[in-house]
Amino acid sequence: MRFSYAEAMTDPAHYLPLARAAEAAGYAGMTVADSLVYPRESDAVYPYTPDGSREFLEDKPFLEPFSLIAAMGAVTSAIRFIPFVLKLAVRPPVLVAKQAGSVAALTGGRLALGVGLSPWPEDYAVMGVPWRRRGRRLEEAIEVVRGLTRGGYFEYHGEFFDLPAVKMTPAPDRPIPILIGGHSEAALRRAARLGDGWMHGGGDPDELDRLLARLHRLRVEEGTADRPFEIHVISPDAYSADGVRRLADKGVTDVIVGFRDPYRRGPDLQPLAEKIERLERFAEKVIAKVGP
Repeated sequence: MRFSYAEAMTDPAHYLPLARAAEAAGYAGMTVADSLVYPRESDAVYPYTPDGSREFLEDKPFLEPFSLIAAMGAVTSAIRFIPFVLKLAVRPPVLVAKQAGSVAALTGGRLALGVGLSPWPEDYAVMGVPWRRRGRRLEEAIEVVRGLTRGGYFEYHGEFFDLPAVKMTPAPDRPIPILIGGHSEAALRRAARLGDGWMHGGGDPDELDRLLARLHRLRVEEGTADRPFEIHVISPDAYSADGVRRLADKGVTDVIVGFRDPYRRGPDLQPLAEKIERLERFAEKVIAKVGP
């Protein structure tokens, strides 16, 4: 089992010391949140809060993920970074491929690319991307990013993207894992068919078993059950050694842990020293007992 430390919407000056502390404490990964803009008015709901509220996001600082990962990678040597998740459906995939390949080169391959849709129609509007057919657009974008980051010439002719034979240099020494987020039937099937893994977004803990079972069935249906596949989850079981073992028995490969409620409104007032103390305490009580 691997452990990823989650911190988001906090003082930007905290990230580099937190990355160093997480690496020193034995975490294998660190997740990086993604948000583009906050609309003044929106009828959309957030899928991972009980009431669908989005107000906790207002005025929270979000750094551009690839910039942040490059900065944290420069002060660490082993920990892996995982966007959780990058809103790929609203981004130009050729540019994302260049960013991902560059970050992989700068960090020695310490990038796993978590991707997904955006739940906010406003993200699509401000980026000039249609809301309609966003799922298929995401699937094509995944194929483009994967193809361009594998090295050599790559061409693609799809509904949304059309590329002549082109290549990007440098190409990563090994493929960048693409982990697909989302709880819907379409997202789970997309992960089973196209992904190197799946990222659970949290929510009702009782739903996790159902999602894992459905994901397994879909991988069997898609003929991908035998290939390597990462499963990253958020669960109360992640906070005890026995709980982690239960998750491992269900096929979970990575647990994501954090030590404050990110859905609270208002600024994050938790001091950096307290953040570090909490991540270190968890490492002593759980990571050290379970191991990688």
